[in-house]
Amino acid sequence: MSWGPRKTKKPKRNALAGSRQPRKRRFAIPHPSTGRDDGLRSRAEGDAAVIETRKAHERLRQAVDMLPQGIVILDPDGRYVLWNKQYAEIYSKTADLFEEGARLEDTLRVGVARGDYPEAAGHEEEWITERLKKLHEAGKRHEQTLSDGRVILIEERRTDDGGIVGLRVDITELKQREASFRLLFDGNPVPMIICALDDERILGVNDAAVAHYGYSRAEFEKLTIRSLQAFDSEPPWASDCSSDEQAGRTWKHVKADGGLIDLAIYSRELTYAETPSVLLALMDITERKRAEARLAFMAQHDGLTGLPNRSLLRQTMDEMLLHTRRSAEKVAVLMLGLDNFKAVNDTLGHAVGDKLLRGVAKRLRSTLREEDALARLNSDEFAIVQNGLARPEEAVLLAKRLSEAISDPYLLDGHSVVIGASIGIAMAPADGDDSEKLLKSADMALSRAKIDARGSFAFFEAALDAKAQSRRKIEVELRDAIQNDVLRPYYQPLIDLSSGRITGFEALVRWPHADRGMVSPADFIPVAEETGLINPLGGLMLRRACMDAVIWPDDVRVAVNLSPLQFRTGNLLSVVTEALKHSGLPPRRLELEITETLLLEKSSQVLATLHALRALGVRVALDDFGTGYSSLSYLRSFPFDKIKIDQSFVRDLGANREAQAIIRSIVSLGKGLGVTITAEGVETEAELSCLRAEGCDEGQGYLFSKARPNAEIIGLLAAQRGIDGGEAAALVA
Repeated sequence: MSWGPRKTKKPKRNALAGSRQPRKRRFAIPHPSTGRDDGLRSRAEGDAAVIETRKAHERLRQAVDMLPQGIVILDPDGRYVLWNKQYAEIYSKTADLFEEGARLEDTLRVGVARGDYPEAAGHEEEWITERLKKLHEAGKRHEQTLSDGRVILIEERRTDDGGIVGLRVDITELKQREASFRLLFDGNPVPMIICALDDERILGVNDAAVAHYGYSRAEFEKLTIRSLQAFDSEPPWASDCSSDEQAGRTWKHVKADGGLIDLAIYSRELTYAETPSVLLALMDITERKRAEARLAFMAQHDGLTGLPNRSLLRQTMDEMLLHTRRSAEKVAVLMLGLDNFKAVNDTLGHAVGDKLLRGVAKRLRSTLREEDALARLNSDEFAIVQNGLARPEEAVLLAKRLSEAISDPYLLDGHSVVIGASIGIAMAPADGDDSEKLLKSADMALSRAKIDARGSFAFFEAALDAKAQSRRKIEVELRDAIQNDVLRPYYQPLIDLSSGRITGFEALVRWPHADRGMVSPADFIPVAEETGLINPLGGLMLRRACMDAVIWPDDVRVAVNLSPLQFRTGNLLSVVTEALKHSGLPPRRLELEITETLLLEKSSQVLATLHALRALGVRVALDDFGTGYSSLSYLRSFPFDKIKIDQSFVRDLGANREAQAIIRSIVSLGKGLGVTITAEGVETEAELSCLRAEGCDEGQGYLFSKARPNAEIIGLLAAQRGIDGGEAAALVA
């Protein structure tokens, strides 16, 4: 701590000290009544008092030196009386001028001249005048910046005798933190608002808040945070929830233009302008909430028609069923499938098909009551839920109204489109007391309606469920049979009708079941195609057939049927290639049979795969020719090696002149194209004779042989070697 001079001798005259009066000497005068002894006593008492005063002064000095703030005491004339080390360190550039009696004004002038007060640059006298005014009007705080960048908080108070006690606090670090806060606050792209904790007044806003809300700063200062809220509620900081929990809430605020915005708000308490306050960071999540709403809508609605999907329909149905359990009312579920929709898509394109579906949805909605539920379940199927029914006949009336509404023509892109609808009906609670069961029952009823007569409706019956359960059991067991390699190819021979020799065998899948015996392909092939199991099943039969055929005579081929579904997987070529490579069977000995339904798809992928297979050396046959969608254009789309006439044209051929004419035409067409013609289903000698007479190349059927396991085929081929053609035909039979 620095003090005034402590020596008793007269201090040297200092230019800053001004005029000073010489110190007067004091003499001890004996009291008239006591004489010299009293004078000595008084002097001793005076010396003791001085010593005590000095001790007290030293204790005060030490106490003041311990304070972390700078302390200065001035007399009524503004002269230094006392100062501590912290004060001298704060004003280190002018500390050499501090001494008892020196005027603060003079040290300020020297400090200004030395550049210690950068705020005074250019207007020194005005700065000094203003500083002295603050000194004489002591009682208010103010800040002072020094040349080294430090910021000093000054607080000065008047004493009872007119002197001044001054306090100096270095607030540089505080100002730096405040500047950092101001930088983060003002320049932050996130809207931020500072509110008073007591009355929720808005004390400050950053530029982002001004731009986002549209209020000016002056307008903001007239508002409270509650006045920004769209709905009256506690402010974000009022709850006991954590900051993360608060941010998880959504707040709605009103902008200056009246627009509503959704916000996630983060809050932090602080002191702002000496006022207990809270800082709010306002994250605008309006677009995010809209996107979430759109996603939520899309998750429960069909993107094309905007109708509820299966998920939302089930929720709605469960609510309806909960209500009906408390009453005698019934609920009807109508599963509606569009007839001929695929044909519209194939002929007019998907754009027209989409417009048709939207038109159907609109008609269905206009036909139903407000309380009825409507949903789109898949490509061409809709579900309608009708509640409050007293008897099933009401569901029949609705089904008829829906069919009539659907069947009226649609004008789409200049095309007049006419479709129909088949409907399956399930009633709750008789056909199911939960949404999943009812939808399943209605779906089974729809399948029956399509089989019985398209454009009709059918109610669910328990027998349908039993059939479905049986089908499900077949699916499970078939999957297990494929995985455990239980299925086997049986082979039915193909006979050259001119020589009677075996030219090849068609591989037909057989399923030897431990409990059911030999399961008919008619029972499990449709299940395999519906469930996708036809792909692993077809691959298994192809590999086994190639492995069996490789040990047959080199001039005997093996024919394997392909399902259209096998072409859609995209890996059929690699499956065939791998089967040939693994077995060692030459490609020319493998014949792949396809049906006309595959060509109906008019897919470039299908034709590309067929050409790749033929380039591999594999023969390709068109099976069941003459039925369904037969067209000569198929023969132009791909160069088949063989055409197989469907057995329906061979049956009773000798007595059917129309069938004979068809056979004659197909054989003639085959000869012209250089294609082998094979007749399927030959069962009688009369049919065989007629086919030979018409010049048919090959025959296949029970007249020659049923399908046999490979062990019998090997014996059959061994027996054929060494006998003539006529005997070969009899041997096969």
